[in-house]
Amino acid sequence: MTYAGMKVKDARKRTGLTQRQLAEHSGVSLSTIRKLEQGERSGARMETMHALARALRLPTMSLVTEPDEEGARAETRELWEPVRAELMRPPSREIDAPATPSGVSEVLATTVPLYRNHRFSELASMLPTLLRDADTLPDEGRSVRVRVLQLAASALTHTRQFDLAEIVVRRALAEGQDRMSASASVNTLAWLLLRQGRLDEALSLATQWADDMEPRLSRASTAELATWGLLLLRASGAAARNNQAGVAADMLRLARSAATAIGHEVDAEHQNVRTFGPTSVRMLSVEDALIKDRPDVALRLAENMPRYSVRPTRSVRSRHGLDVANAHARLGHYTEAFGKLIEVQAGSPEWFLNQTSAQHTLQTIIDGRRTLTPEMRHMADTLRLER
Repeated sequence: MTYAGMKVKDARKRTGLTQRQLAEHSGVSLSTIRKLEQGERSGARMETMHALARALRLPTMSLVTEPDEEGARAETRELWEPVRAELMRPPSREIDAPATPSGVSEVLATTVPLYRNHRFSELASMLPTLLRDADTLPDEGRSVRVRVLQLAASALTHTRQFDLAEIVVRRALAEGQDRMSASASVNTLAWLLLRQGRLDEALSLATQWADDMEPRLSRASTAELATWGLLLLRASGAAARNNQAGVAADMLRLARSAATAIGHEVDAEHQNVRTFGPTSVRMLSVEDALIKDRPDVALRLAENMPRYSVRPTRSVRSRHGLDVANAHARLGHYTEAFGKLIEVQAGSPEWFLNQTSAQHTLQTIIDGRRTLTPEMRHMADTLRLER
């Protein structure tokens, strides 16, 4: 029996539930619970563990020992190998021609749109040289070097190269020269921990920094409010996934107050490509409703999305699109769900390949339909769903 299976069985017995009753309370199939408890299933999706934990009234992480770390595909790691080699290269003592902060900033400005638009293959080809140049910068260029490291860490996280991403983001955090810059690295680190399933760590980190950065609403600048609000959103997301609904609600309420104080969506300073405002908060509310297994509420919130001249980044919009697809799938709206998946894939094809939530939603569609269209079969092959 696996550790997770043992924990589920023990918690179920302590609450006096049979396997069938746990299946009814959690929405997880009886066969899945049986296989998990009998050790026939070596691992379970974090979504499954969250549903079981909710039914057993436990934090999700109490049922999980190993992070839910599904690594990058082999071809992705091969594509990014030059970046990995550059990041792991020992520092050189001999520098023929050090780069200049202005020069590196100019190149960085050309790579940010690649990240924004999820053109990761092109970004991977440019990053080795950019990282090498940033590494040669003198002390007065440290802030530029930190921004390059933050960009690399975010891209590595998107492509599920978590081991290297953590090394890079912690390097950026160590080099940060002020709290605002450091908070951007903390935000990325909390997101990385969340994606790995290290929910306790993500929640603790984001909460601690949000407490430290909390401004006076009446006197705070837009940058301070956005920085604080983004940390609160990270904390809320981690708490919700860890079955700590009260903490998640409190964090989301505070984030909403920060967004209301700003009044519209803004580009967050020191955050490279993040935005914050009423739209970001509403999109997190949609995700929160899904975690609470309220797809009907999620769709209702998605219909009334605030719109401003500054829009959330493509990553946030694409993630929101997957949440909407997931909500439709759970409600049995399979045509609408698949249509949304197609829309997200068309907008972010490279990003889409690395999203386990896209796999889970498509699997729900497949399980619910009697027959599949050729397009559905093709997407299943693209996402490498098990037959």
